Amino acid sequence: MTVETGTLFIVSTPIGNLGDITFRAVEILQSVSLVAAEDTRHSKKLFSQYKIHKPMISYYEYNKFTRIPMIIDQLLNGNDIAVISDAGTPCISDPAYKLIREAIKEKITIESIPGASASLAALISSGLPTDRFIFEGFLPPKKGRKSRILKIKDENATIILYESPKRLH
Repeated sequence: MTVETGTLFIVSTPIGNLGDITFRAVEILQSVSLVAAEDTRHSKKLFSQYKIHKPMISYYEYNKFTRIPMIIDQLLNGNDIAVISDAGTPCISDPAYKLIREAIKEKITIESIPGASASLAALISSGLPTDRFIFEGFLPPKKGRKSRILKIKDENATIILYESPKRLH
C-alpha cells in the first residue's frame, strides 16, 4: 500500500493587525496536522485569536538542519503541514525556501496561501514609483553591506531594504 504524501502549505500571516489574515489561511491552519512556526510563542497569539488548536514546532534559521528532515518525513507519511513566519509571507527573509527545496526534491505538493507582505504594504502606501522595484531584504550587518549598496545604487527603480529597528540610527 502506497501512502499519499501530505501537502506543504506556505501560509502568510498578519504583519501587525491580527485581523489581516485570510479566511483560507485560518481554514488551512485549522486543518493541517502540524504547524512549523518561526517563533511558537509569537504564533500562539494568532492561534488564540482564531481558536486554532494544532501542534506547533519551531522552524527558523538555527534549527533548520534538524527540522527539515523531520518535516519532510511527516509529509512523506501523508501529513499536511503549514509553515508560518512571525509576520507576513514565509520565505521572505527567512529559511522556509530551504524546506521548500527539499519538498520539491521529494515531489511533495506545495501550496502557497497568499496574504500580507510588509514590503508590498510599505511600497504601495509610500508614494514611490511601483512600476519597477527591487527587493533586497536584509543587508549584511557589517561585512558586505557597503558593497551590496554600491551594486544597486544606480538602479532606476524603487529599492526596498529591510532593517532591524535596533540597528537604525
